Amino acid sequence: SLFRPPEIPPAAWSRPIGQSVDNPARPRVVQQPTFDDGYWQGLPLGGLGAGSIGRTYRGDFARWHLEPGTHRYRPLPACMFSVFVAQGGRRLAQALWTERPADGTLTDWAWDYPRGAGTYYALFPRAWFVYDAFPIRLWSEQFSPILPHNYQETSYPLAIFLWTAHNPTPDPTSVGILFTWQNLVGYWQEAGPPPGIANHACQETLAEGVMRGVVLGRGNRAVTDAWDGSFALAALETPDVTVTYHSRFSLNEGDGLWTDFAAGGRLANLNDRRGAAPGEAIGGGVCVSFDLPPGGSRTVPLVLAWDFPLMQFGNGTRWYRRYTHFFGRSGRNAWAIAREGLLRHHDWRAEILNWQKPILEDPDRPNWYKAALFNELYYLVDGGTAWEAGSPDPAIAAEPPPAPVGRFALLECFDYPYYETLDVRFYSSFPLLLFWPELEKSVMRRFADSVAEEDLTPRRIVSNDTSAPRKLAGALPHDLGMPAEDPWRRANAYDWQDPNVWKDLNSKFVLLVYRDALFTGDWTFAADAWPAVQQALAYLRAMDRDGDGLPENEGLPDQTYDTWPMSGPSAYCGGLWLAALQAAIALAHRLGDQAAAARYQAWLQPAQASFEQALWNGRYYRFDTGSASRVVMADQLAGLWYTLLTDLPPIVPLDHARSALKTVVALNVRSFAGGQMGAVNGMFPDGRVDESSEHSQEVWTGTTYALAALLGHLGLWDAAWQTAWGIYRTTYEACGLWFRTPEAWDRAGHFRASLYLRPLAVWALEVAFARR
Repeated sequence: SLFRPPEIPPAAWSRPIGQSVDNPARPRVVQQPTFDDGYWQGLPLGGLGAGSIGRTYRGDFARWHLEPGTHRYRPLPACMFSVFVAQGGRRLAQALWTERPADGTLTDWAWDYPRGAGTYYALFPRAWFVYDAFPIRLWSEQFSPILPHNYQETSYPLAIFLWTAHNPTPDPTSVGILFTWQNLVGYWQEAGPPPGIANHACQETLAEGVMRGVVLGRGNRAVTDAWDGSFALAALETPDVTVTYHSRFSLNEGDGLWTDFAAGGRLANLNDRRGAAPGEAIGGGVCVSFDLPPGGSRTVPLVLAWDFPLMQFGNGTRWYRRYTHFFGRSGRNAWAIAREGLLRHHDWRAEILNWQKPILEDPDRPNWYKAALFNELYYLVDGGTAWEAGSPDPAIAAEPPPAPVGRFALLECFDYPYYETLDVRFYSSFPLLLFWPELEKSVMRRFADSVAEEDLTPRRIVSNDTSAPRKLAGALPHDLGMPAEDPWRRANAYDWQDPNVWKDLNSKFVLLVYRDALFTGDWTFAADAWPAVQQALAYLRAMDRDGDGLPENEGLPDQTYDTWPMSGPSAYCGGLWLAALQAAIALAHRLGDQAAAARYQAWLQPAQASFEQALWNGRYYRFDTGSASRVVMADQLAGLWYTLLTDLPPIVPLDHARSALKTVVALNVRSFAGGQMGAVNGMFPDGRVDESSEHSQEVWTGTTYALAALLGHLGLWDAAWQTAWGIYRTTYEACGLWFRTPEAWDRAGHFRASLYLRPLAVWALEVAFARR
């Protein structure tokens, strides 16, 4: 862009509007369903658990996560911003999308905004479009009220668009900004849109001006289905700003909307309440218009709100979304939500600025890191997020609420649609802990409750075609359920391996409980989870078959690297076990259970001795003892990371740790792809990548950020920054993976499991940096 508004932080990620990618990443796993929508992505809009809408850097609204666990990608051209500029005798009307509809609709609109004629910027939760194709300076800022330590506005289904126009010319100029939206109620149902969808204009006098807009819905019918509700577009008319509307246009015909807009930058205030004919797609539009004298500037807000109050999962259980606690459950509250946006957006924006300011203004943090830190938070909105506020189902409604803030869950990813996958959230849950700790504790309370649960239903284990019970008492579940079943009520949906024999889940649970209690100071939470902690430790200790103090891996992929087998004691699982025992000892002392503290201390001493004797080879920790593999595992000291994070005694001598980590940095980071792609999971001392399994030859984005955090805790900051830089570079610069950061990629940059939970581990690096 020729012009960059001063309010856009220098750390914001940027890309020319509509610019393509020369060598985009492709899915590396082609034999299974894989989501690959390409690189036309941008920051999502919407609150946590409200349903999200993704607007790409081409200008279109294309990613639709309005139902939890359901991913849809489709540009809808009627959902669009357009601009009118009149200066002297020249008039220009332009839709702000670099493409045009492929379905033959809206043919009278002016499409094909010039690619590269401006810049898109993103720093979650805000994004900006700066346009260069007009005689005036024009830009927009969009955001939703994602506010730390806020459990109300953060849940709102709402997007704010602040449009700013500046006239640097000597000529008076008229400007119109048009916001159109398709009525999407029931749009994705197999039977097509339901009968009765219709739009109507609304007007309300506020102290700040007259709120005008359009509501798109189904009239006054009671909402009984997850796809039912309403949208609202709204703006504020003031003495110098005119707001006009066109409540109904047909996508096939346009109904004169574009003709009116292109003629004068206004609409005809048409309030057409006719319902859509069978098979007809309809939309509505709102336009703000104003004049700019030479040198004049003006900022105007436009708001999009939606109200789809019900979530429904695969087995039919239904839940109300969190925001309904504040706006009601009728599905007809989009206008009221939009009103909040018009009245409160200045306060919300100020809160976002204050939250980010200390990090953004710190010169010791690289700008690329600041961009990754905030932009990876997109997944909190876009991760199939579910956040409930009760249920219309009587059996569920009769249950006591699990926490004042309700149940909350994020998907592992849409390829692997499991909620709150435990082995992954061990890396990824830092943003919840830091900014919404009540949500973090709500998730962990559900895990604590699950430890004693048992579900002996046999099921097929896909990887080896065996059978195993769904859930054994004492075993931590892999997850809290999946959208196709009954999340929060039936755990352990994962069936690729048998989670009952995994060697990392129980340790990670104990470490998460201790971490969360320590960071929040809520030892009542820890006391409530203490029986589950003890049961989890006893269950895992029983997997020590030879009495050396360490649970043995069973020659299976029985941990988070679930295609990479380990045999005998392993550095990864053994180190997590040692760290969990350290955490249990600290918990026991804090809770006054001295007998338990003595018991776990007695378990720890021989286990630590065995770990050093069996796994330390003088340079790094061996992958395992049963395979004779000499591979250097990047994640070999994950247990040490958590002990340093939580101020527990280190599980290994720190000189050994530094030697091991310097080996990892030299081989897995710097000797892989020129040190430009993060840490490959497995590398042999001679510089060959371990290709024995799918996972050993991959870079994992989240575990690489965790490795960088561990390096930081040990003061190895040059290595930490280089390690993390490889993930940022591949995601945001080299391969077009922005706002769909995957679990993994290979040397070619081809990825597996896009839109993945684990990259939120970048906030673990921030914790290490803040404590340096």
